[in-house]
Order: sequence, then C-alpha cells, then structure tokens
Amino acid sequence: MESTHLLGSSKKRVKIHPHTVTAKYATHTSYSPQPGVHTHFPQPGDEGYDDAPSFEDFGSFLEETSDKKQLTESKKWPLTLFGSKDKDTSSKPQTAAAGGGDGGEGGARGAKGSGKGVGEQLASFGEASVSASRLTWVGLVGAALAHGCLIVLTRVASESFSLGPLFLLLVRSIVQLLSVAVPLHKGENPFGPEGYRLRLLCYGIAYSLSLCCAYSSLTFVTPGNGTTMWRLATTALSATLAFLLLEERLGLADGITIAAGLCGLGLVVLPTEDESNSNAPTDPVAFWRGAFGWSLAALAGLWMALALVGYRSLKERVGVGTALFTVSWTGCLLAPASLVLLQEGWSWPMSAQAWGLVLGLAACAVAAFLGMTHALTRLHPALVSASQSLEIPVAMLLHLAVLPLAPTAPEVVGNVMVILSVGWLVAMKLLPSRGAGRRQREEYEEILDSPIK
Repeated sequence: MESTHLLGSSKKRVKIHPHTVTAKYATHTSYSPQPGVHTHFPQPGDEGYDDAPSFEDFGSFLEETSDKKQLTESKKWPLTLFGSKDKDTSSKPQTAAAGGGDGGEGGARGAKGSGKGVGEQLASFGEASVSASRLTWVGLVGAALAHGCLIVLTRVASESFSLGPLFLLLVRSIVQLLSVAVPLHKGENPFGPEGYRLRLLCYGIAYSLSLCCAYSSLTFVTPGNGTTMWRLATTALSATLAFLLLEERLGLADGITIAAGLCGLGLVVLPTEDESNSNAPTDPVAFWRGAFGWSLAALAGLWMALALVGYRSLKERVGVGTALFTVSWTGCLLAPASLVLLQEGWSWPMSAQAWGLVLGLAACAVAAFLGMTHALTRLHPALVSASQSLEIPVAMLLHLAVLPLAPTAPEVVGNVMVILSVGWLVAMKLLPSRGAGRRQREEYEEILDSPIK
C-alpha cells in the first residue's frame, strides 16, 4: 500500500510492510492529484507534525469539561482533576528527516522514550487527586457529625425546654441571615446572578420546605424514625432525580455501597417487637397521626433531593454563601407559615442555658450546610446524601450518652451497616487504585508502541 503526503515542495512515498516502515523523499514542484494515490495527515518526522497530546494537555481538557466526569468514580481518571497546563516539550519524539527504515525505527524509539516516567506521572496525578478530594470528604464527615449533634440538640431542646422544632427552625433561619455578609463582601448580589435568580429561588424554597416538613414530622413520630426516613428518602430520590434531570449516573461500586447503606437505614426504622406484637386495639387517631408523620418525613426527602439536584445545576454560578442566605430568608418566610398551619405555638427560651442551646443548634446547622453544599460542587448528590447517613449512628451514640436507652438488635445492625457503607465509600474514593494505574500505563505504552498515533 502506498500513500503520498505533500507539504510545500516535498513529496513523501511510504511503503508499509507488516514488520517495517520505509519512507522515501523526493522533490515535487506542484500538487496534482494522482489516481490511486491518497493524501493523509503528517506522520512522525514530517514538517508540521504535532505529537499526540501529553497527559498534561489531556488533564487540562478534561478539567474544563469535568461536570459529568466528577460524578463517576474518581479512581477512573485521577490524573484529570489537577493536570498541569504546561507541555513537556522534552518528551517529544525526535525522528530523522530522511533515510530508509532508520527514520521509522527512530520515530518509534522516540515515541517509546516519551513513555518513560508514565508510572510516575500517573502516581503523581493520583496523589494530587486524593489530596484535593480529602478536604471534600473531611467536610462531608464533619457535616454528618454536625447533623448528628443537631438531632440530639433538637430533642433536648424539645424535651427539656419545651421548644418546638418549628420554632427552633425559625430561630435558626433568623441567625443564618447574617450570611448575607459573604456575598456582599465578595461584591456579589445576595439574591444570585442575573438570569439564575428564579432557579436559586426554587432551590431555596425546596430546601426550606424540606426542613419544614422534616421538623413538622417530629411532632407526630419519634425524632429517630423521622430523621432516618428523611435521610433514606433523600438518598434514594436524589440518585433518581439526578439521573432523570441532570443525566448523572452513579458508578457500579457507588450504587452497591449506597444500596447497602439504604438497607441499614431500613433496619433502623423497623418497628420494635413491642409495637409489632401488640394485641391492644389500634387507636385510629394515633394511627393516622403516625401515618401523617411518616408521610411528612418522606415528603421532606423529596424536597431535599430536589434541592440537592437544583444546587448541583447551579454550582458554577452560585456560591455557598449566597445559597445559605437564600435558604435562610426563605426559611424565615415558610417556618412561621408552618407554625400557623400546625398550631404549634410560640415558646421563647427563658434562660441563658436555653439560648446557648439554640445558638449551638444554629452553629451546627451552618457547619452541616457548608460541608454538604461545598461537596455538591464536586460529587454526585446521592453520594453527598449517603455520606450524611452517618448522622444516624452519631445521634444514637449521643442519645446513649444523654439518655441511656438500650437500642434494639435491628437498630444496632442497621447502624453498623451504615458506618461500614460510608467508611467503604470514603476509602474507595480516597485510596489510590494500583491496579487501575497499572492498566493505564500498559494502555499508554501500547499506544506509544503503535506506528499509528
């Protein structure tokens, strides 16, 4: 097979043999198409030939188009998160300008030489990815701990100081209005950039409605059951809505891990033996109150899933401070409306200890929101919600310290499953995969060895 490549006054005739590549050059005054001969792109050694893009170029390209890349397992291409934009020109192959088979073999050796240090490149890229992801996952774990403390503080405030959950939500929203200083300090509009304010408003309403429904459910069901159902519904629905609305998929390993965590949450909300084997006649009012509470918790999960997916679509335009302010002022409007609908009543803190508890609750809420919202800029909404399932075991341990009540066997097994699933998820994202790096190096060297780039 013969092919001709014309660049200026140079004519190159290439004969390809199964084992050798021979190139011959001759002068050619002008270009005229010949029958049976086709032109093609420059080959290694030709004038105007540009070598294949380096790992740094590939990383910078994927960094610019990394919206969906970050949603899959980060171990697939760890080198693309923080790739350098500077080319390593010293690694380009140097080929001979003329001379039979030596030119082709020299090009192959030059390409092979550029593969030196690929393992070190992959290792360095993987370490950079892990270092960057570590802060995100530490923030998520801290947010889960803050959520666990929030559950316990809400229960203590309700039982010890007769402070209703919706009233606590209202005070918390008022305190969080101070977050308006963040966008003002950055010179941004606290109501969002122009063209995105309606979507930001929908996000704030969905988030505040989720909180109102969740806190309202605590009036009808126990705090543990209401919070567990809320988290279970949020995780399951966020995975579904992210796929339907944003076309973002979960990796197989992530899906299995999240499913295991959901099974653990299901065990936590199983009825106790006394409730399931009770022979006393069921009070219709109590039954429907409980059903309404469970429905509110599930509805809170739906609104929260919509909020997570909504912010995921706004992450490049809306900062965390602006999002917090939006949630705060929408909460200030919706929490009093919920108080009026449920007729919960107002009960102000009457002691310094009660006010300290309320302020601590607000601080935990802000910390949890910041950790979760920052993680949404990098991770799938279902991964963010699944990591927050750790709040259930944390709340159980804190309850044992404050109220020494022995948990049931399903609760213990379910909480252990949640801890293991979240731990495995974090380890899977942060620990580098040696097998994947080895396969990437073998594939890259195979490309370098190939005569066709």
